[in-house]
Amino acid sequence: MLPSPTARLRFREMTPDDLDAMAALLGDPDVMTYYRAPKTREEARGWIAWNERNYAEHGHGLWIVETHDGEFVGDCGLTWQAVNGEPRLEVGYHVRTALQGKGYATEAAAACRDLARDGLGAAELVALIHPDNTASRRVAEKIGMRQVEDDTGGPIPVRTVMAMTLALPA
Repeated sequence: MLPSPTARLRFREMTPDDLDAMAALLGDPDVMTYYRAPKTREEARGWIAWNERNYAEHGHGLWIVETHDGEFVGDCGLTWQAVNGEPRLEVGYHVRTALQGKGYATEAAAACRDLARDGLGAAELVALIHPDNTASRRVAEKIGMRQVEDDTGGPIPVRTVMAMTLALPA
């Protein structure tokens, strides 16, 4: 299960062959400004393995995002995250520094939102954002989210919880 291609982007599952690109992305201090620290190459390898487990267990995870010409943009997708102790479906995204500010994160996140709604029948979608990360917050707002609460149980003391209702529960 993948998000539908967009006007400029396509999605595919991560594999170990993506280690160089993912290590560069997750190891970039600018991309990882709002994380505790950039990830090492081994942590990037673990990130890929985590997503492979997510694909197998849930049918979704973070996917590689590329242009239609095959240029690596970053990752974006759907993962289950604990929010104040409760599992909630999150859309997450990382875009290479050189490509930020071009609307790629919004385009990819919107495709993932649509998959969550239309493909998974999810009732809600959240985004967990560092309170100082205004660019990420703007992406969440552009795809229809609004701030609903703060999460105090994650890897940083407080994360802003952006959320939107997708569909009424069955």
